[in-house]
Amino acid sequence: MCGRFAASSKPEDLVELFDVEFWDPAESLDPNWNVAPTNSAFVVLERLSKGAPRPVRQLRALRWGLVPQWSSSAETAVKMINARSDTVHEKPAYRQAFASRRCILPVDGYYEWQTVPGERGRARKKPFFVSRAGGGPLALAGLYEFWRNRAVPPGHPEAWLVTFTIVTTDAEEALAPIHERMPLFLAPDSWGEWLDPGLDDPEEVRRLLIPPPPGALLATPVSPAVGNIRNNGPELKEPWVEVEYETTLF
Repeated sequence: MCGRFAASSKPEDLVELFDVEFWDPAESLDPNWNVAPTNSAFVVLERLSKGAPRPVRQLRALRWGLVPQWSSSAETAVKMINARSDTVHEKPAYRQAFASRRCILPVDGYYEWQTVPGERGRARKKPFFVSRAGGGPLALAGLYEFWRNRAVPPGHPEAWLVTFTIVTTDAEEALAPIHERMPLFLAPDSWGEWLDPGLDDPEEVRRLLIPPPPGALLATPVSPAVGNIRNNGPELKEPWVEVEYETTLF
């Protein structure tokens, strides 16, 4: 699964990397090295505007945690931060978005916790930062959805909530000891098809749910400080060497 990630790239750099055609500079976000569910992050998507001849690739700030169109409350978002690649095409919460509302989440990397023995035989969580071995952003496969807030009238700034989820797959062999699942990241040659809203046959889209060959990711032990969402800074991604477990608690 993926429950935290880091996203510190400048939007201008993402515009260039992903060939974005539209980005509103007023829609800005600060770098965030500890993005948690319900936080906002930049995603790349393609939308066909009314009267436009073709979809336009855009950079948008959306909230993490998908809220299905039919949901009566936005509180379901915290439970829908990940969507399994093997069932995403058939789950009611995701299947409509999977067909035509797919996006890419550019991240520095993501955090994962490994369960390891602790003092007195008690299990504890050891955090890792998983990033591209050669550096640069990871393009995670995502889905996005629109939700109408019926508690406010049309035209209200909070009338619509746009949210996203991250597609996950089986962890590659080197990462499986840390966690059995990992986010599905996409190679550049599949970005266009994944974003194309005209590709709306679920069976055709499913062939894109294949991660690049193993070996592209690097897992680095990091500080337990990442477990507290109040902590935020580039030092959270830095390698962490444990001296003695007891000393990390104080």
